[in-house]
Amino acid sequence: MDILKILQTEFNIKPFQVENAVKLIDEGNTIPFIARYRKELTGSLDDQVLRELHERLLYLRALDEKREQYRKSIEETGNMTDDIAKALDAAETLAVLEDIYRPFRPKRRTRATIAKERGLEPLAMVLFMQNTDKPMEAHAAGFVAPEKDVPTAEDALQGAMDIIAEMISDDPEHRAMIRKVNQAAAMIASKAADAGKESVYEMYYDFAEAVKKIAGHRVLALNRGEKEGFLKVAVNAPDAEILDKLNKRINRRNQHTQDFIEATIEDSYKRLIAPSMERELRNDLTEKAEESAIKVFAENLRQLLLQPPMKDKVVLALDPGFRTGCKTSIIDGTGKVLTTGVIYPTPPQNKTEEAKRILKPLIAKHMVEVIAIGNGTASRETEAFAADMIREVKSETKRDVFYVIVNEAGASVYSASKLGAEEFPQFDVALRSAVSIGRRLQDPLAELVKIDPQSIGVGQYQHDMNQKHLGEALGGVVESCVNNVGVDLNTASPSLLSYVAGVSGTVAKNILEYREENGKFISRAELKKVKKLGPKAFEQCAGFLRIIDGKHPLDNTGVHPESYAAAEALLAELGLKLADVQARNVKSIKEKVPDMKAMADHLGLGEPTLRDIIKELEKPGRDPREDMPAPILRHDVLSMEDLTEGMVLKGTVRNVIDFGAFVDIGVHQDGLVHVSQMSDKFIKHPLEAVSLGDIVDVRVLSVDTAKKRISLSMKGIPK
Repeated sequence: MDILKILQTEFNIKPFQVENAVKLIDEGNTIPFIARYRKELTGSLDDQVLRELHERLLYLRALDEKREQYRKSIEETGNMTDDIAKALDAAETLAVLEDIYRPFRPKRRTRATIAKERGLEPLAMVLFMQNTDKPMEAHAAGFVAPEKDVPTAEDALQGAMDIIAEMISDDPEHRAMIRKVNQAAAMIASKAADAGKESVYEMYYDFAEAVKKIAGHRVLALNRGEKEGFLKVAVNAPDAEILDKLNKRINRRNQHTQDFIEATIEDSYKRLIAPSMERELRNDLTEKAEESAIKVFAENLRQLLLQPPMKDKVVLALDPGFRTGCKTSIIDGTGKVLTTGVIYPTPPQNKTEEAKRILKPLIAKHMVEVIAIGNGTASRETEAFAADMIREVKSETKRDVFYVIVNEAGASVYSASKLGAEEFPQFDVALRSAVSIGRRLQDPLAELVKIDPQSIGVGQYQHDMNQKHLGEALGGVVESCVNNVGVDLNTASPSLLSYVAGVSGTVAKNILEYREENGKFISRAELKKVKKLGPKAFEQCAGFLRIIDGKHPLDNTGVHPESYAAAEALLAELGLKLADVQARNVKSIKEKVPDMKAMADHLGLGEPTLRDIIKELEKPGRDPREDMPAPILRHDVLSMEDLTEGMVLKGTVRNVIDFGAFVDIGVHQDGLVHVSQMSDKFIKHPLEAVSLGDIVDVRVLSVDTAKKRISLSMKGIPK
């Protein structure tokens, strides 16, 4: 199997791109480094494509290892033939490889192996070949052997049929045919385990859908309903069609054998093939559903991490609660905690006026500009309290204070973690959560990297998925975002540093120790003094670490140290100096370099690298998150009763799922925009129209206050 050729075809890229990408990966380079600093070698493949290519490369190599393992095993048993060897070479999936190896796999004692032990294999071959001119009972009479537990001819024939049933089941061509038929015509169906019991799975109490059409989120819902005991799920295969095809393939209609063969085919299919095919089909559906759900989860996480930071704002963070009260924390523009406390503005205590008397002087003293409210339990009640307090602050001081609802998923995980305890040993768990909510408004990326990505609830059915695959995918997203944004070497936490290309958890701690012992880093080159950060790690990480106001102006850019000389030569060609970069006086370089290729050749660079350098020189220290939509700042709150059909509102996309998106429009309940209501043109998936964090205009379609459901539409709204 030519792995490079397969990758080239599957990813529709050129041979040099595949060869160089695989070579760079094998040399130990990280995906962010390859994507950002080796564009000439890969033809500018982005990090997402490189991750998928790497994942596929690992799969194909594992497939090759398994192929050789099976080849060796078959050869050792003396069963290898040219046809089997060719079939092994041609196998493109693990399922096909397993089918080929199935007849040779060591088996536990089965009905077929017991029949062989009783000497019935020759009789089975007579029946299987179907070219006899005398009744099978006559053949079977010669195999009657009471001492071998074969007391009658009927017992002998049954043993022979058991051997043939296993042969049919082990035939890879039969399995391939059945797999194809099932994919085209099988149905997946569910029934209620107890029809009288209420549950969220009631729509699946009498449900059936074609395997080839069923949406991934429904597969995951069926799996969960089955796991929780509410549903009984089965695959309804087109049994009659499959049996007919098997008979046409196997049964030669010999008058002495056809009835036995037909009965054997039915036994083989129903007893041996169908159960394993159902398991395989369910597994395939689940894998595809999980793959789709992980992609949605990953994209949602990417958008959440890349939300623009609210820099230099003094934030009052509120972690809502009922019985235990609302935890508060005021955080200055640098992320420093100024004060913390607990108020009780919500039921059951309803100490609203007391809460205002506590907070209003603090808002004035610390010049609070934004209130960050966690979106968990008691969020809407706390929002109503905050909106009322903001009105009073405006009336009394003429100062504008706004509030933002912040996704608090994972805040409690961070609060109870070892990292949370190390960062804020003086605070209890609840107060750490308030600090986390405030800081994730100020810098979502820096705060969210402290939490296991799987604990950030921006997907569906995350706890039902393969946790290893989910963790790997989400870890890749966090790594991609961190390196895309860049990290301030002198302020970053170990959690943030550990996601930088080439920086392990140990090296991240060593960077922190060096910083504490020696003060701020003044140059990237100083990184070479950090314990266990060798030349390879330096090469991988240096371009992603920023030093603001360091010795070298390029240390605050995405220009890699290996390209400093070329960058300075470019500036000299344009009559500029490094001081101009520091003063942000470098503009419109493209206009001054009409022939990019010629300039790249002159500087000894590739053209993509030159373009990247120009971007960095023009905007040193630029944060790519600035291009993302800013959070909606609110000062008042609506209730569901305020909504009327046809009302157009502005909202924030809080979650994207397979069948739509939930949008926060500033009332007590997020509204659902179904995928059919997202665009005036047809779209297959909500991610084609929206991303988490998007600011969108929506029209109210319907409001069900009893069920707390709001139906929204994005169609037909003038932009």
